[in-house]
Amino acid sequence: MLPENPKDELPTADAQPPTTASDEVWMQEALRSAQRALEAGEVPVGAVVVCNGNIVGRGWNRNITDSDPTAHAEILALREAGATVGNHRLGACELFVTIEPCAMCAGALVHARIKRLVYGADDPKAGAVHSVMLVVNHPQLNHQMEVRGGILAGHCAEMLQTFFKSRR
Repeated sequence: MLPENPKDELPTADAQPPTTASDEVWMQEALRSAQRALEAGEVPVGAVVVCNGNIVGRGWNRNITDSDPTAHAEILALREAGATVGNHRLGACELFVTIEPCAMCAGALVHARIKRLVYGADDPKAGAVHSVMLVVNHPQLNHQMEVRGGILAGHCAEMLQTFFKSRR
């Protein structure tokens, strides 16, 4: 939740409330989408966009399948959500994704005006929420969103680690 006073600091990961059951339910949906990427030989990342308690967009990595470097799970879920909602602004929506978004995806979340981002595992190589750089909630950008990381992080990380181990 954003602070009431803009000068107040946003809560840190340690200050987050306990995981809500609905966050876990939606992350399970994102994990199902990641499984679809895995079955297609893609890096297993999945995302869902939820508005008013309903999934309005789903995505999973399709970079290889679509020969498209922008076909990340988050981008595809946002595209579907925009088409479903009929607007490029998704200010009433939340995005659930299995890994911390990269810079491209984080920028798309800002442009879409996503209300809340919930992700599973941190991405120490390309994360643009806090791990490598700060794109989401950068103080100079015109949109701030609630962020919650670490939801079903073990499951999310395990799927990715197993995938990469099998490729080596």
